[in-house]
Amino acid sequence: MTAPLLLTFNAGSSTVKIGLFALGPTGAERIGKGVIDFRDEPLRFSLVEGPDRFDIALEAKAGEELDAVLAEAFRRLSWHFDINGVAAAGHRIVHGGDGFAGPVRIDDGAIAAMEALTPLAPLHQPQGLRLIRAIRRLRPGLPQTASFDTAFHRGHADVVRRFAIPRMLHDEGVKRYGFHGLSYRFIAGELARREPKLAAGKIVVAHLGSGASLCGLEAGISRDTSMGFSALDGIPMATRCGALDPGVLLHLLAGKKYGPKELEDLLYRRSGLLGVSGLSADSRDLLESDRPEARQALDLFTFRIAGEAARLATTLGGLDAIVFTAGIGENQPQIRAAVAARLAWLGLTLDEAANAANAPRIDSPESRIAAFVIATDEERVIADEALSLL
Repeated sequence: MTAPLLLTFNAGSSTVKIGLFALGPTGAERIGKGVIDFRDEPLRFSLVEGPDRFDIALEAKAGEELDAVLAEAFRRLSWHFDINGVAAAGHRIVHGGDGFAGPVRIDDGAIAAMEALTPLAPLHQPQGLRLIRAIRRLRPGLPQTASFDTAFHRGHADVVRRFAIPRMLHDEGVKRYGFHGLSYRFIAGELARREPKLAAGKIVVAHLGSGASLCGLEAGISRDTSMGFSALDGIPMATRCGALDPGVLLHLLAGKKYGPKELEDLLYRRSGLLGVSGLSADSRDLLESDRPEARQALDLFTFRIAGEAARLATTLGGLDAIVFTAGIGENQPQIRAAVAARLAWLGLTLDEAANAANAPRIDSPESRIAAFVIATDEERVIADEALSLL
């Protein structure tokens, strides 16, 4: 008898990662991973893990609803998996606000509460909700769950969560929430499995991808993180600005007559590595370029990462290890080396050969701070949390 399946959906700003897990007596076992890329026209759907990998163009087009896109993706997956045996679907939802402290089973009330948080995550929240609604229509009655990126940071001290603004605004929800929590939860667990003594200490994790942030962990618990009220805050990203003087926003609104939508587009889609370089949002392209603008964008990126790592070490009261994860963190030795060079004053030095090979541990023997490269797995966390609810 074929084991029932659990599907996970990790909606980013431009892609959706679909995890396929077989449910057995010991839990969920990953058997495949697909990616729908919305940056291409036509859309592309790839099976990057599984019995038969493929990369194809979809006939369906992305509209306001994703029913046709998902229906075609499911049909393609059914050639390799028993899609009729799907028992549940779990979703990554970026913003849970103060209302969601952990995973939930999705119902009408949960959808309404998630939708109310859309202004706080305008790139990601709508995509996650579109997926939930499309699956509801395609598979009525299929249990669905939501796992929240903000939930991992809910235990932050008040001094970490609060902005220096009138108390009324804080009480209304204008506070630091933090994101990438599913990734940090996975890294905390994986580091505890590999290096339990170190994991009990003070760790900075750098989640460096198209979206990027850092998190300070103490004994596996989040104490502080670079992102705040929205996924714009912290370090520069592929197309997002990172921390920005609020006076710049006042200038753009009053002096340059920007409207809200124009400002949103500028900060979320036209800034970051793309804005500084004027060339590309992809750090791989910038590393290959000999243009000074490309070097300037990467220098700013690594300068801010190192600065944020040092700030988080202040929150933690020390630093025992740094972990690099996500697409850039796992695969780009030049970025890791540039960050480490700026943190040499803290005693961090890398082993050049290990770093060049993307080895699991990359600190040199004389380094006072351990350094790791650990692949994150947000889909695994979604699957485990879905099972905990079902």
